[in-house]
Amino acid sequence: MELHITALLGQHGEEDTWTFGPLVGKSPAMRGVFALIAKLASSSATVLISGESGTGKELVARAIHTLSPRAAHSFVPVNCAAIPEELLESELFGHVRGAFTGAINARQGRFQLAHGGTLFLDEVGEMSAKLQAKLLRVLQEQEFEPIGSDKAVHVDVRVVAATNRDLRLATKEGRFREDLFYRLNVLPVELPPLRERPEDIALLTAYFLQRHSRKKGRAVEKVEKEALALLEGYSWPGNVRELENLLERLVILNEDGVIRVRDLPDYVCQSFAGQKDNALFPAIHLPPEGVDLDRLLQEIENTLILQALSRTRGNKTLAAELLCLNRTTLVERLRKRGLEPVRPVLTPLPSSAVRRMTAGDCSLTA
Repeated sequence: MELHITALLGQHGEEDTWTFGPLVGKSPAMRGVFALIAKLASSSATVLISGESGTGKELVARAIHTLSPRAAHSFVPVNCAAIPEELLESELFGHVRGAFTGAINARQGRFQLAHGGTLFLDEVGEMSAKLQAKLLRVLQEQEFEPIGSDKAVHVDVRVVAATNRDLRLATKEGRFREDLFYRLNVLPVELPPLRERPEDIALLTAYFLQRHSRKKGRAVEKVEKEALALLEGYSWPGNVRELENLLERLVILNEDGVIRVRDLPDYVCQSFAGQKDNALFPAIHLPPEGVDLDRLLQEIENTLILQALSRTRGNKTLAAELLCLNRTTLVERLRKRGLEPVRPVLTPLPSSAVRRMTAGDCSLTA
């Protein structure tokens, strides 16, 4: 069906119950993440967020901080992969005047700036062995010496780290300290890639289109069903960040408030076409002994009929539409083959932990 933005998000641009602050999703995987965030936020133990690039790791870290008793204090992010190794130590721990060439003045590090609050170490797997050892000491002792100083500085900081690497494998290969991994991995949070939660794509699409329409002063209000099917069928290697960037581009280029197939880039359309060719029959081989073709085709047909009834919660009219059949034809086949109609299955309500925390104009990427 077509995606109408206001119908999904509300007449006044308010998201429905599938939001958790800046995080959006209605899939079981994301509802599980929301519930986990609500449980671990009150603790001061370290958190390790893992997930592919673009899945929203920093947003999860901010959500944890916002729900925690430390919310009144600072949330300080550091991208360990973006800062050269020789500068990262000073960024984290600070330095005293004259500690090295160019250290004209003393400088506080991010640990001191985050005192009482939360320090977010993004891409912690990129940290050098030297800094890993110093980080381990801070986590254990809650104190460190700035570069060039022999006086320990005590800090009260909760560390939330994130990585898109497999740190278990890195420890086995000697690229990451095993003791540091276990010290960081007290409370693990794993974010699913977008391709594993396609039921969230329509909701994210509506959210981003509305958000960027407001920012750009545009009025994109609808996505045609064919275009939505292409978006839901694409694998999104860049995850939520890639989806947001594409939708921002579509808002800028749109002229009539409707997103159509012709507006989508070729790589999205071509990817869907390749999946469609193999969707129903990915690998069919004739066995040496042959097959009973009539029986096999009937089994396939029965399976698809039952799946259609299950998807439509037993509604024969909607199931017939999915199968491109007349309703009377479907009913007759059910009667002749003795196929029992599927009882409706109610979708569970979201966890009570799912609630709003921050303003709705926050980006959904990390």
